Amino acid sequence: MRLTRAALTVAATALAPALLLTGPAFAAGPGTAPATVQAAPSDGAGTAVSELSDDDLRIAILRILADEDSGKRVIREANELLDNGTPEEMRQWLETGYRLAQAEDDQVALFRILADPDSGKRVIREVNELLDNGTPEDVRQWLETGYRLAQAEDDRVALFRILARPGISDALRAAVQEVIDGTPEEIRYFLEYGQYEVDA
Repeated sequence: MRLTRAALTVAATALAPALLLTGPAFAAGPGTAPATVQAAPSDGAGTAVSELSDDDLRIAILRILADEDSGKRVIREANELLDNGTPEEMRQWLETGYRLAQAEDDQVALFRILADPDSGKRVIREVNELLDNGTPEDVRQWLETGYRLAQAEDDRVALFRILARPGISDALRAAVQEVIDGTPEEIRYFLEYGQYEVDA
């Protein structure tokens, strides 16, 4: 029995804790062990993509589609597979095509960051290094964790520049000093919005 897309979405959501795509396996290069889907997080047992049922293949692709970090090529290819793909095509995409599509989307993300006028020196330096020498795995890891850290450092430098401005108001100085030890998210919010609200 073929499940409808709506039913598969419900199933994918319900099974999310029990059916996890393992990132390192999908990011593996040629000659490595086949990509696997973790059957149960408690026992660590994995099911190879080649052994998944047709419905499990569709659920795995739906979970990728539901990931807010999925880019345009990943979304396009996942939708095409769900609409018209055979189980063999889905299996091949999960084993190799997903990694390629994600790598392209990640490159696009790097160029967008580079083109952002608000990107600071560390962010620009690290993006250029990744574009010159980074592997798809390096890029993915940086987008997931490194970008936040690089941006946080650049944002703290921006705060010190605000403090160094001549004629800064006492209220703005106090607000900067209060947020300077905050989380990266608090600092980013202050730079984008908060600083303009202080003297408004």
